[in-house]
Amino acid sequence: MADQVKIMILSGAREQGKDMFAVQVNDEIFVLDAGLKYPDSSLFGIDVVIPDMEFFAQYGDRVAGIFLTHGHADSIGALPYILRSNNIPVFGSELTIALAKIDVKRENKTIKNDLFHVIDAETEIDFKNASISFFHTTHSIPDSLGIVVHTPAGEVVYTGDFKFDPSAAKNYHTDMDRLAEIQTKNVLALLADSSNAEASFPSASEQDIGKYVTNVFRNAKGRIIVAAKASNLNRVQEVLNAAQSAGRRVLLTGRDVAKIVRTSMKLGYLEVPDGLLMRVKDLKTTPDDKTVILETGRMGEPLNSLQKMATKRHSMIRIHDGDLVFIATTPSHSVETMVAETSDLVYRAGGRVIQLGRNQHTSGHATGRDLQILIDTLKPKFLFPVIGEYRLMEIAKDLAIKAGMDKDNVFIAQNGDCYNFDFKKQRFYLTDPVPGEDTMIDGSGVGDVGNIVLRDREILSDDGIFIAVVTIDRKKKKIIAQPQVTSRGFVYIKANHQLMRDSIQVIKKAINANFEHKKFDWTELKQDIRNDLEKFLYKQTNRRPVVLPVVMEVNQNRHRAMQKKNEAKADTSNKKPGHVKQDTKTSVKTNKKTRKNTEVKSKKEEKKD
Repeated sequence: MADQVKIMILSGAREQGKDMFAVQVNDEIFVLDAGLKYPDSSLFGIDVVIPDMEFFAQYGDRVAGIFLTHGHADSIGALPYILRSNNIPVFGSELTIALAKIDVKRENKTIKNDLFHVIDAETEIDFKNASISFFHTTHSIPDSLGIVVHTPAGEVVYTGDFKFDPSAAKNYHTDMDRLAEIQTKNVLALLADSSNAEASFPSASEQDIGKYVTNVFRNAKGRIIVAAKASNLNRVQEVLNAAQSAGRRVLLTGRDVAKIVRTSMKLGYLEVPDGLLMRVKDLKTTPDDKTVILETGRMGEPLNSLQKMATKRHSMIRIHDGDLVFIATTPSHSVETMVAETSDLVYRAGGRVIQLGRNQHTSGHATGRDLQILIDTLKPKFLFPVIGEYRLMEIAKDLAIKAGMDKDNVFIAQNGDCYNFDFKKQRFYLTDPVPGEDTMIDGSGVGDVGNIVLRDREILSDDGIFIAVVTIDRKKKKIIAQPQVTSRGFVYIKANHQLMRDSIQVIKKAINANFEHKKFDWTELKQDIRNDLEKFLYKQTNRRPVVLPVVMEVNQNRHRAMQKKNEAKADTSNKKPGHVKQDTKTSVKTNKKTRKNTEVKSKKEEKKD
């Protein structure tokens, strides 16, 4: 049987986050990363978005393992949902596996530890059809790894999130010697991080950023509230170092940062001097000029927590005069508006804001020059730009062509694309797609919110809902009670009484027309009410609320009541004389009638007297 090599783009192409790719060698599939992304404002009520879980339903029995590059949510966030129904081995560095277990345990109280395997850059794992090895990369979290899949056609290299920084600390350093070694083994394809490809100048070194943070801390007069992502351990370490240098103590807030910091300290990836950390109760006794509050917020996103602090809704901390809010993360384009709103609220509360990204060019991702250096080092035959929006992937393609690659050997893929390698022609070509849609997580539901539900939520957010409740007698063809109408998010009812009264007449007219001209059908009746109300409300208000008609029938259970009554009569006739049990409701009814007749008779007698 001839060898087969496929590259599957499961998620993470033409978007930021939610990284997941796969390489298939014959009948084995090797999944590279399993991440999530946080929703934008168009996904109403959605908590997180993960790759298409249908892939594991179709191909789960062929998946040999999931291989993780680093411990950020865009690499490990989908694991809890995958491992709910799939017993797939997971491989990653010591810190990555520790953070993955925290994520999995948050969603699944019981985890199977035997599924998790700690590896390092020196590890090579042999499978039936291929082998997997790793190499050190530089990112904002220690022990990040790139992945190499050794296939019969050559090496398939996946970088994960990476950048080049020669001054990076030991646990963050890229192994350039290893990259040169991989190049000698014929690199067939490179799946490269393109999320910062449009950066035209180099990122500041972490040493320079550390000095800048220390300088900010030393010049601050009051409290310092730092907003950072919990999983950006590089930045957390710089904050801890700066606090110690400035003679301040640090309070960690947020469950994410506490768990991640404790885990990293335990494994030796964070250096925290004794006495540097404090508890909430120490805030009252520690002077403002000796205090640093490190806030990460829910799931590592600190901006919501900052807004609560500024508007006095936070459970522990309130921003007051003299506070410095230091935003130590570079926000993505999608949250820049939220950063501006948060800064405005901080200033209103009496604080001031310094954004690290405004004064230093920081990123954990490769610049365009870094990408060209990587291409020149590995010399891949084919390039798949991934981990980036469409424009960034196109920029990465242009950079690769300038670095000497053939434009026909650079593929701008999309989620769901599957590329098969033709050994004879030495080319990749598109074959049948694989599942590549979004799976949306809302509460405990996985994938139960789709485009239809989101469309309804969008309409509700635009024009609200209008509810009409009416009770009818289908057999008598009449409306039993006056229709009741109400709305939420549509109009202020107290100021629109006439609109509500007119809508009731529209409902009545629709029901009567249905009784007169159509054979009764529940679906048609509700649809007629909905259509007539939608036309009327739009004509009156130029708005299109969601119209929800609720139609009830008064006699729908009459035959059941009659049947029970007949059964009761039959039981009475079968019983022996002297043991007849009178129906309670009938007895009460008779007693009331007798009592009424007696009262009437008494009044007549009094009148005669």
